[in-house]
Order: sequence, then C-alpha cells, then structure tokens
Amino acid sequence: MRESLKGPAMNEWQSPIAPGISWYQATVSQRPTYPPLDGSRTVDVAVVGGGFTGLQAAYHLAKRGISVVLLEACRIGDGASGRNGGQLGTGQRSWPEELEEKIGFERSKALFDMAEQAKRHLLDFAAEHSIDINYMPGQMNVAHKRGHEKEYRANAEIAAERYGYPHMTFMDRAETAERLGSTQYHCGVRDTGTGHIHPLKLLVGLARTAKAAGAEIHEMTKVTGLRQAAGRTFLETASGTVSADRVLLATNAYIERLEPVTAAHIMPIGSFIAATEPLDDHPSVLPGGEAVADSRFVVRYFRKSRDNRLLFGGREVYSSTNPQDTADFIRQQIAETYPALKNVGITHAWGGYVGITMPRQPFVREVMPGVTSIGGYSGHGVMLANFCGKLYADRLAGMDTGLDDIEALDVPRFPGGRHMRTPLLFLALTWFALRDRL
Repeated sequence: MRESLKGPAMNEWQSPIAPGISWYQATVSQRPTYPPLDGSRTVDVAVVGGGFTGLQAAYHLAKRGISVVLLEACRIGDGASGRNGGQLGTGQRSWPEELEEKIGFERSKALFDMAEQAKRHLLDFAAEHSIDINYMPGQMNVAHKRGHEKEYRANAEIAAERYGYPHMTFMDRAETAERLGSTQYHCGVRDTGTGHIHPLKLLVGLARTAKAAGAEIHEMTKVTGLRQAAGRTFLETASGTVSADRVLLATNAYIERLEPVTAAHIMPIGSFIAATEPLDDHPSVLPGGEAVADSRFVVRYFRKSRDNRLLFGGREVYSSTNPQDTADFIRQQIAETYPALKNVGITHAWGGYVGITMPRQPFVREVMPGVTSIGGYSGHGVMLANFCGKLYADRLAGMDTGLDDIEALDVPRFPGGRHMRTPLLFLALTWFALRDRL
C-alpha cells in the first residue's frame, strides 16, 4: 500500500532550524501541536528538548508519578530525532573491537550489551504503545575501499565469538553487489539482527504517550537561561519560568549558548537526505530491503522506504549555513552508487543537525548541580537516544543503570574554544573527506 504524500497542513510547517520538508513529515497522518508555556511552573524535573531522549525521560518519569515539564524550542520533530536516517545499527558508534582497544573487553562488552537492550527497548516500546514505526529488518555496512576486507571479515567473527551476537555475516564483493544492486562497493557485513524505522512516527507516538502518562509538554518555548538558587534550578523562557529540583538537558546539537560545558563537548553537524520517487522500475536496488551505511568518514547511508523510495543521505555541512542545492548534491551521490538512477526524480530533500563528540561516543555529564546533559550520539542515536532517556528516569528513581557506563567514557572538549572549534573541525573533517576519495 502506497503512503500518501499529502498530509494535513500542519505537516508542512517549515522550521527555522530544519531546512526542507521531509518525506517523514509528508507521511505522518497527524502531528499534534502542544501549547507554548504560559506562566510559571514548579516541578520535580524539567526537561529541555523534545527529541527521543527528552520524551523518553518525560514518559518514564511521569509514569512513576514524578511531575515533569518538557520544553521544546520549536516543534516536536524539528530536531535530529524526527529527521534522521532511521537506521538502528548494532552496538555503539564504533565496532566493538575498536572500542575494546581503548577501554578493554569488559567495558566494551557492557556497552555492547546495553546497546542491544536499547534496540529491544525501542521495538518493545513501539509495540506496547501501538506505534507503527514502519520497521523493516536488515542493515548492511559496506566498504568503499578494497583494503577494508580483513577488518570486515573480523568484525562478523568477533561479534559472534566474543560478543555473543550471531546475526552478522561477511559478504564478498559478489554478494555485496547482489544485495545492494550496485557494484560500487568491495565487500560488507550483513546484520539480520537490526533494521530501520520511520523516526518521526516513533517520535509523534512517543510524545502522545508521554502526555498521556502525565508529562506536561510545551512546544515553541525556548529556554533562554539557567540560574540556580536555594538548591533549585530555574529555566527562563519568554513566557514564564520553570523551577525544578532536577533538570535534563536533552538538546543535543541545539544547545547553542544555553550551557557552556555541553556546548564545548557536543558539536552540531548538518546532515542532509533526499527521497526519490518510487523505484518500481528498479527492482534490483536493495531487493532485500536492508538499510546501508558505508565506510567513508563522511558516511553515505541509504535505505528503501515502505513505499519503495530510496532515502539517501550523505552530505554533511560543518557550519550553521544550510545549503541550497541539497537535492542536486544528493542526486550526484545516488548516481555514483546507482548509475541507472542518475535522472531519478527527487520528491523531498531535507536536513537537520546531529550532535557529535570528539571520539564519536555519547556525552553524559552533570554540568551543574542537579543538571544532567545527555547527547552527542554522533549519528548512532535512534536507539541510544531513546534508551538514554529511559535510563535517566531510572537513575532518578534510584535504579542502577547502564548510564554510568556511558558517563565513564572519556569524551574531551573540542579544541579551539567557542570561536575556533568550528573552523578547526571544518579543516579536520575536510581532510578526512578528501581521504575518502583516495
């Protein structure tokens, strides 16, 4: 059954922080609005940011009878949680053997197991609350250079033998070409234990569930300042103040100048995606329906939607400037992977900002007394962001959680301070992007 590309008028909201109307917006039947804050509140917990992390925290806190207010600067879904590539992946951002070299097997295994719990939590949550997230099974990591074959073979073996994960298999060049419908990659790893989703459908359903549990949600309410007095934190907005015992900063890439420690550790990077017209005349493109991520430092990631479109992401921007030629740029990348699609129609092109850290590992830290910041998922946040929000709520309820394992990771500041870190990062990542072409 085809998904309609004409949703209600509210779906055509053009956010100041999210360039382009996404295919996700066009295929969500309803996207409820939540009123801006009007007046002041006193609560147990205040959450800043209405993405996966913030909404999961709000839901799990409210379910326990803890009073919680969530403040979102724009609309629910305007940030990375509602506009990303939709791939779940497996484990952390790095392959487990890479992480093991840095922190040892025991800690690496704990983080791998936590990521598996995160995957189960996401799928179980959607099923429990009857949220149709368009789940499609399968994901492939593919190598754009011949020299990666040894490490790709080892990855599948190590996952099974050391990490108890038997769902990965190595693909030689012939199998990779057959499963992708493209001859541009040399080998790969196929993972049948994960998949991909419609992230905005999950987010919209999550917001409804959090509200039903008792969380107070306010859109179009930007927090402009934090101050502390008498053991409480006060969140200033243009339409009122929220006083809370505890605060969760779940802004990820959109922290701006609200809190300096988070801003020093999490850098916003623009990532852009295009959706093609339905590929009914190209059955060889991803015939198994798996999602794909490649080995480039500037990762190309793509998958087919339930209605047979190719959703292709690959452009990154290391500034706050939104490019004007996203569709044409992504079309070129599609044509490099699938030459037969060089003239394919592009129906939607959009972008947004993801939060990355220096080691591409999540950032969890108490940045002020009673104020915790969680983010920096570095492109691996669909399942981790949802789970970290839950773990934050579990921690406040006095439970031992895997959040401690993430908090213990060494995530240094970006060099250069507020004024120089963006140009320094631009130079470094441009060099890596050039290396991808060698």
